[in-house]
Amino acid sequence: MKFTVLTLFPEIPRAFFEASIMAKAVEKGIIAYDLVNIRDFAFDRHKTCDDKPYGGGAGQLLLPEPLGRALDSVKAYKKHVVYVTPSGKPFTQSKAVELSRKEELVLICGRYEGIDQRIIDEYVDEEISIGDYVMSSGEVAATVIIDSVYRLIDGVITPESLDEESYSGGLLEYPQYTHPAVYKGMEVPQVLTEGNHELIRKWRLKKRLQKTLANRPDLISSARLKGQLTPEAEKMIEELTDQSFKKHEPKKRRRDRKPSVSSGENNHGSD
Repeated sequence: MKFTVLTLFPEIPRAFFEASIMAKAVEKGIIAYDLVNIRDFAFDRHKTCDDKPYGGGAGQLLLPEPLGRALDSVKAYKKHVVYVTPSGKPFTQSKAVELSRKEELVLICGRYEGIDQRIIDEYVDEEISIGDYVMSSGEVAATVIIDSVYRLIDGVITPESLDEESYSGGLLEYPQYTHPAVYKGMEVPQVLTEGNHELIRKWRLKKRLQKTLANRPDLISSARLKGQLTPEAEKMIEELTDQSFKKHEPKKRRRDRKPSVSSGENNHGSD
């Protein structure tokens, strides 16, 4: 798979492509990339790539001509073009899986107030947002998408690593532990040390459900609609929900009891 990134600051994504697992994937030929500097396609000697928006308002917009020429140089009309923007559709794991099936992705990194709408109308296949917040760097946002997508390509990481991580099967990932067995008085759960794979599987499933119920209950509803939850998982959810209800159920108030008085005594002393 190939990633083509159009940017004003190619040094930002370059560091990502040249480090860690990505660097190994590039070395093996599994991943290819091209970093296109939009400034190389500017007309003037100052390499101007932005200007004030029509209609007034704060900030600058990327000029359509240099960006359009950059897109033409990579034959973007034959490829899948993504513009990373806060006003795009939310980026999800299912979208990462979908994008991982493309032969090549062209990502446009916005800056300032964004890009001219005519570039979106002419070249962009989809607009994607990585979250409900605004960043100054389209390069960082594009790198988030690239990182989520490339790891799904065959040969980048082992398939087993993808099977039970967060969002696989519609659930969040279970807690993980490594050596030492005791850290600051906290022990690794015993079930993980006894080698019973079936008990470990059940423990992990229960922990995934427990964490998803606590942090992202909406994912449980979504998994049900998609038929991703097994009868075993549903039973565990019922047990976890019941336990949570009992834990937070208000304690019954005891009836007020009058202090008992022994025969021959009263509370006011003797006459």
